[in-house]
Amino acid sequence: MSPKNNASYGVVVVSFNSGPELDTFFASLQLSTLLPAHVVVVENGPLKPDITHPKFPITVIHRPDNPGYGTAGNVGVEELPSTTPWVLISNPDVTLNPEAVSRLMDVALSSPSAGSLGPALLNPDGSIYPSARAVPGIAVGTGHALLGPVWKGNPWTKAYRGDYSSYEPRACGWLSGACLLVRRQAFDEISGFDSGYFMFMEDVDLGMRLGDAGWSNVYVPEAEAVHIVGHSTSGERALMAKAHHQSAQRFLAKRYQGAGWAPLRFVLNLGLTLRQWLVQAVRGKAS
Repeated sequence: MSPKNNASYGVVVVSFNSGPELDTFFASLQLSTLLPAHVVVVENGPLKPDITHPKFPITVIHRPDNPGYGTAGNVGVEELPSTTPWVLISNPDVTLNPEAVSRLMDVALSSPSAGSLGPALLNPDGSIYPSARAVPGIAVGTGHALLGPVWKGNPWTKAYRGDYSSYEPRACGWLSGACLLVRRQAFDEISGFDSGYFMFMEDVDLGMRLGDAGWSNVYVPEAEAVHIVGHSTSGERALMAKAHHQSAQRFLAKRYQGAGWAPLRFVLNLGLTLRQWLVQAVRGKAS
């Protein structure tokens, strides 16, 4: 099957010591029915990888200071030619289906309000990872934060994670930053990722701000990619739980600004602290 379009796009890969994963990602990208015009790898690890490819030019930017995922993503997008209309931002631990990018692009070109589009992210066992979610509000966010670690099927977590029973594209609050096609115009309009997040929640924040700016976030289930969740963070569970907690606090401070929301922020932050303890306790028992 050949792609229905020949739209130009660039790729930004944010890496942290991801040698084998980068090889696998590029092996899948070279099989894509729609090849990129430019590829940028932003390496946040201590060593700069030596990467070349016969099918597309690759630029490597080394950031051993590790500024975080969102900042590295911004750096990569800025490196692309300003005329690049679409950018696929991805983790290296993603394997793209050959039709994934072309199917994302087909929907993108027929959706003038789409600021970001995301594929169906599959776990290695073939199950669907809930990558197209609602922006967490008071009720859903609190219910999910408190009950998600101990009661996976609770109604608040279900509402937050979204419905994956249909193959039709649908709008959502935000899409996973693990593999995300963004419209360059929309991304630049909101100044990309908020660099105040080190990791976690930067994609939630991006989706929220795109929505606030009038753009839509579109989930495209017919586009598929396999994602190995957390390959670069699996050995730092306590540190990652803390980082997730801090990012959630920043997100809440941005969504509920001002003195009038201070009591609510206090209660929600208390809930987040409880969630962090629960997650660490559950992971401690599992290890």
